[in-house]
Amino acid sequence: MPTAPAEPIPAEVVQQIADYFSILSEPMRLKILNLLRDGERCVQDLVLATQTSQANVSKHLKVMLRAGILTRRTAGTSAFYGVSDPLSFQLCHLVCDRMASRIEEQAQYFRSFSLNGSGE
Repeated sequence: MPTAPAEPIPAEVVQQIADYFSILSEPMRLKILNLLRDGERCVQDLVLATQTSQANVSKHLKVMLRAGILTRRTAGTSAFYGVSDPLSFQLCHLVCDRMASRIEEQAQYFRSFSLNGSGE
């Protein structure tokens, strides 16, 4: 039985999806997410761990907070950030698994052409 064609995705939805991927496409944001994998951390810890400026870390935290990927909690004069969207980790895991599979496929391909010491 033939399946019905998929309905087109509204432009607004496509844009929101693209925006989400755009947020996760920044290397510093991925570093910060990885640092938050085991729980929330204060801004100063993130600055030290990423070896960048507080302004840079704060800029990336703000973007991820606005997107709903992170949560923010204050305690005294410190701000603590944590991951509110564990889907981010699942998505990164899927991408890493796929990249590893491709690298292994490439390695097997190149191994099939390795020279057998015959000089040819």
